[in-house]
Amino acid sequence: MTDQPRGPVERAARESAKRALRRYGELTSGLRRGPDFVIIGAKRGGSTSLYRYVLEHPSIQPLFPGRQHIKGVHYYDTRYSRGLTWYRSHFPLQVAGRHLARPGIQPAIAGDASPYYLFHPLAAERLARDLPDVKIIVFLRDPVERAYSHFKERTHHGGETLSFEEALDAEPERLRGEQERIVSEPGYVSAEHENHSYLAQGRYLDMLPRWFGLFPREQFHIAASEDFYADPQRHVNDVWKFLGLAPGRLTSRVRHNYMPAPDIRPETRQRLREALEDHNRGLEDLLGRSLPWPTSKEPVR
Repeated sequence: MTDQPRGPVERAARESAKRALRRYGELTSGLRRGPDFVIIGAKRGGSTSLYRYVLEHPSIQPLFPGRQHIKGVHYYDTRYSRGLTWYRSHFPLQVAGRHLARPGIQPAIAGDASPYYLFHPLAAERLARDLPDVKIIVFLRDPVERAYSHFKERTHHGGETLSFEEALDAEPERLRGEQERIVSEPGYVSAEHENHSYLAQGRYLDMLPRWFGLFPREQFHIAASEDFYADPQRHVNDVWKFLGLAPGRLTSRVRHNYMPAPDIRPETRQRLREALEDHNRGLEDLLGRSLPWPTSKEPVR
């Protein structure tokens, strides 16, 4: 038996129930302290898989309400105008540091995984002002593969009609003035900046210094997405250790939000590798480590 499309009455009832739960969350926001950690990106860098895996730890609670399977609240990028009460309404109830749903477990923590935070020009400043002690998790993916994955996502959801090459050529004009407008007009939300920034969101060297200038480096856990994909068990345990939790064993290895598609054209991949060569070397210098990404000198697949 297949699920039948929901009718307007059922959809309205579901939306009403969602609003009621959110209102309850807001009314009890004083018992909800907000996130202990945030996964800030990169977009299409494995943040959904990472968050689902991290939730397998018994000392980590999902966002409220759990039945909605919310991964990220997007408060510090596109929903900041809704206020801190609204943001805290998404986190579990706590009394004296214990989640009421699991009073026997310590520590009990919760987090927000909103991968646009890394790229958004105001998210770091906003987060530092509200939550200066929060732990920050960053997974960085090869910018070439990240750009194409981002493009595939937008195409899948009907938000992109150009070819990948055409979208790359159109990107500078699409983004022109958008960052400046986000900064100068509080509350402005740019679909172009979030959705059509295929190459820009992989230029991590343009973003990380802003974050490092606002938070101590010891509050960051940074890893390469490719290493995570190769050994999720080890990297999730690294994250749990960073969060002060005991190691565990994953029960799921599902790669969430994976979208198969024809590969990038070899000449396009080479063009992007060359464009990002110096940038990636500078990023390695900033991080003090090498990254497992191909260079323009390696053979094109």
